[in-house]
Amino acid sequence: MRSVLYAVSFLAVMGLAFWAYRENYATQDALRNVDRLQNEIADLRDELAMQKAEWAYLNRPDRIRELAAISFDKLGLLPMEPSQFGDAKDIPYPPPPAASLPSDLSLSAPISVQGQLDIVPTNEVQIP
Repeated sequence: MRSVLYAVSFLAVMGLAFWAYRENYATQDALRNVDRLQNEIADLRDELAMQKAEWAYLNRPDRIRELAAISFDKLGLLPMEPSQFGDAKDIPYPPPPAASLPSDLSLSAPISVQGQLDIVPTNEVQIP
């Protein structure tokens, strides 16, 4: 009986060792994958920062003004001036909607906001 118990214990220990061995390598593989992804994210962030800097460099107002002057014949672009912008008062907004009040009410008359209860309170308690 003892030999069977020793054999089962030995097999269980070997099975757990094999499981721990596999989990160790799976964990190391996952950590390498995480490191690779973090490096890729850092590289992409650096590339994005570089592209933002290039975009800001290419969109300098003096450069755009010079390009507009060079290609005036093709595009017909003119420099922006303050007179090209309108005022907010010049925008035709739609009129506000008319208030829909009953005909017997006027805007100058006070409106009562108090209501009345239709139920008369009683002091009797009804027990079913």
